[in-house]
Amino acid sequence: MAGWTLHAEAVAALLDSYRQIPAGEPVRLAKRTSNLFRPREATTAPGLDVSGLTGVIEVDVAARTADVQGMCTYEDLVDATLAHGLIPFVVPQLRTITLGGAVTGLGIESTSFRNGLPHESVLEMDVLTGGGEIVTATPDNEHADLFEAFPNSYGSLGYATRLRIKLEKVPPRVALRHVRHDTIESAVESIRQICESGEWQGRRVDGLDGTAFTPDEVYLTLAEFTDAPIDISDYTGQQIYFRSLRERRTDGLTMLDYLWRWDTDWFWCSGAFGAQNPTVRRLWPRQWRRSDVYHRLVGLDERLGISRVLDRIKKVPGRERVIQDIEVPIEQVPQFLTWFDDAVGMRPVWLCPLRTTREWPSYPLRPGEIYVNAGFWGTVEVPAGSPPGAVNRAVEERVHALGGHKSLYSEAFYDQATFDDLYGGKNLDVVRDRYDPQGRLHTLFQKVVGNS
Repeated sequence: MAGWTLHAEAVAALLDSYRQIPAGEPVRLAKRTSNLFRPREATTAPGLDVSGLTGVIEVDVAARTADVQGMCTYEDLVDATLAHGLIPFVVPQLRTITLGGAVTGLGIESTSFRNGLPHESVLEMDVLTGGGEIVTATPDNEHADLFEAFPNSYGSLGYATRLRIKLEKVPPRVALRHVRHDTIESAVESIRQICESGEWQGRRVDGLDGTAFTPDEVYLTLAEFTDAPIDISDYTGQQIYFRSLRERRTDGLTMLDYLWRWDTDWFWCSGAFGAQNPTVRRLWPRQWRRSDVYHRLVGLDERLGISRVLDRIKKVPGRERVIQDIEVPIEQVPQFLTWFDDAVGMRPVWLCPLRTTREWPSYPLRPGEIYVNAGFWGTVEVPAGSPPGAVNRAVEERVHALGGHKSLYSEAFYDQATFDDLYGGKNLDVVRDRYDPQGRLHTLFQKVVGNS
């Protein structure tokens, strides 16, 4: 029971830090690291002490559940559960995403076509509300309103201190098939078939995602979790995972390496730092080939302005960062990508299908319907004098027109009325009135559009 004792001590420290925040001052985390890609206002005000909320409290192997602290990273969570042959139902792509962050900010991965989003395998959670109380919310108790509004609330309703989640039994290896499609329409039809049947050409599919390199070169990666002896590849060294999609029709990974296959090179974005150059890669320490290191390098560049200097030397008129994940109904994917190539022109694009089991008011996707997440991360050149966020605004408008949503971890430019319509603003207001009557937490709109 040591885990529970330490957890109780951590919660006590958290509550003490809450009481030390002056009355009337905003309540926020005292947390230096983040997987967000939007600016936030600087502050030196005291914040919530979550330093003790970073671990796994207990894994119940028989029940296939885990009690996990809110600031526990998926890297640490997977290490604890995989030792028992178990993993969370959905493990987001990057190691340092926290469980609490994935639930309050959404997450997605290749099992989402059958398991939904991370919050859908949460059984209960303890939440520190804006009013300074710890409440336990479940789907059917007196705090069910908080439970259902919490996903995609980004801390505007409170912070999860403990979550009990369901776990999935898995074997030690993953067999991969990289299936090429010459059109996005063909790839979409295959996604639909796999989502409906759970298999492809008579073999089970446990994980499904795709990579669209060009309009006529799209690969669907079909993962089959297996006990069978298979040849295993290693993409944590000189070999690079995303390149293997074009080079191999079949492949094999350990379960651990499959879960973090995208993290080593931050999908394909590590190339911006030279980490895909063979000479540089040999000199780049293996333990530094990971997403959080690249994220810190991006932050360093923003502070020092190195990229801006290089753009001036190269006479680039302007540049806009376009780092987004969006979801549209599966039938709208071809239309979105055709528009995207013309308006943005960024490839590769990551594709990940998902289905939710119920409607969640803060991110209202239609239950049972197949959506496809499109992820695109980089910068684009824009004309001199372009209004701030012009490309991102265009993406928002197109996604909205196609009946989709976009994730809010990056910059957003919606007006208040549109934002509230898309992200359940009226319901959030009702829940906030109950759990944060003094308005100590910033609203969701203030956080993601106002960058509070």
